[in-house]
Amino acid sequence: MIDQQVQVSWRGSAPRLPVRPRTGRFLVLAAVFVCAACGLVYELELVALASYLTGDSVTQASVVLSVMVFAMGIGSLLAKRLRSHAAVGFGLIEAALALIGGCSALVLYASFAWMGESRFALVGFSLVIGILIGAEIPLLMTLIQRVDRQDAGGTVADLFAADYVGALVGGLAFPFLLLPALGQLTGALLTGTVNAAAGGALVLWVFRRDLTRRSRWLLIVADVTVIALLAAATVLVDDFERVARRAVYGDQVRVAVQTDVQEVVLTGAGRSSLDLFLDGRLQVSARDEYRYHEALVHPAMNGRHARVLILGGGDGLAAREVLRYPDVRSVTVVELDRGVTRLARTDPALSALNAHAYRDPRLTAVTADAFNWLRKASHGGYDVVISDLPDPGITASTKLYSAEFYGLVTEALAPGGRLVVHAGPPVVRPRTFWTVEASMRAAGLRTRPYRILGRPSGFAAGPDRTTDAAQGRPDWGFVLARPGARPPALHLPPRPPKLRFLSERELARAARYAESRRMRGQVPSTLVHPRYWEEP
Repeated sequence: MIDQQVQVSWRGSAPRLPVRPRTGRFLVLAAVFVCAACGLVYELELVALASYLTGDSVTQASVVLSVMVFAMGIGSLLAKRLRSHAAVGFGLIEAALALIGGCSALVLYASFAWMGESRFALVGFSLVIGILIGAEIPLLMTLIQRVDRQDAGGTVADLFAADYVGALVGGLAFPFLLLPALGQLTGALLTGTVNAAAGGALVLWVFRRDLTRRSRWLLIVADVTVIALLAAATVLVDDFERVARRAVYGDQVRVAVQTDVQEVVLTGAGRSSLDLFLDGRLQVSARDEYRYHEALVHPAMNGRHARVLILGGGDGLAAREVLRYPDVRSVTVVELDRGVTRLARTDPALSALNAHAYRDPRLTAVTADAFNWLRKASHGGYDVVISDLPDPGITASTKLYSAEFYGLVTEALAPGGRLVVHAGPPVVRPRTFWTVEASMRAAGLRTRPYRILGRPSGFAAGPDRTTDAAQGRPDWGFVLARPGARPPALHLPPRPPKLRFLSERELARAARYAESRRMRGQVPSTLVHPRYWEEP
């Protein structure tokens, strides 16, 4: 196939180029480098944005990569028809790729904001961008042969070397430069501008004598139009983000911060109307968060609870419930995103909702990945461990619901210590919930599952607040566990603080309901075989 691409015959015996062959070869390889870098940025941007919007990065990466590679094959075949007009064909393809790739993030986010769905747009962009990228290589091979008629093997080696190095630079620039400095939308638009400028400059300078007057003006108009559109979109991108956020979150967006980990959004005028969103998924609603946090924390406090470890829970709401016990001596919160803990300390509404937990001298906040933090140091002797982590259906969290992770937690527990885990929705996604429970048992823990309902919400929630369709309310599942021969008793402490919702009667009902829906035979999830994202 490569031999077919490079065995190109040109009319005329001598190249008509405005530069020396060596210079022309260098410029073509430089264009290959830039185009490869831009192409990989488009690919990574599609994967990243889709995973932010839907949560399952494994599925999104698989869809984008497989569709794009397939489409590149189609593009290579279609490029055969353009080899006799390689210069103008390459210029037009780069202009189209710059416009479509540069605007892809805008369109994906718009489809999520106004249509509530971005999967079809994701597949469409993967297909079109893949076709255009696939058409680049055959045309660039033709052009580099036009500049300097080297042997086919040398041409292929040089071309792919420039392509692979460009892909490396693009792959590193996306997470370390474009994403943190410019964000998804502006980064994609800037990449498109560079792509259009590089492709247009190569053709209009080095290969201008191969263009007719009409095709030259066509390329100039196309490139100028694309760059102008991308520049205008860059100028307006902040306004677009504000409008799109209102479409997603409503009119009361107070804080929107892109941290090193995720996008954090707070809405609502005060503590009674506060909503906390992470990457577009509703995590906390002041309307019913007390139901969740009372059910998560207080059953685990039935016993010794002088030292408490909270994994996740950077919003401070689980810590609020723990600190209501005067005999708690120390609370350690291990949160990955320092941006969340910063807001929990400083935002007036969120800090009021968590009762200013971070001001309590008993609380220590640690910024770390919970798995690595447990693994790298000795953290034994905790009476209670509370796992308030993102839902296991979000792929980045699957290792925090593995049998290996629960083994680390078991080592951190004091004798007689207890672990409670937010394990996903037992009714809406029962396989996920019971896989969590099976993974805990595989680590030597004895378990007691229970299920609590939240209050109705009109927001289309993510996996952390999946709504039971029959009830129309968030479906929360928990598992209380401890090492030993017998499962822990599911009761409130003898003298609990005053609770708004939870009671012994409610706990008994929650346990009976969970046991009545038990799925037997679930296989534990491990680091080498994560199972949560497999749920249909």
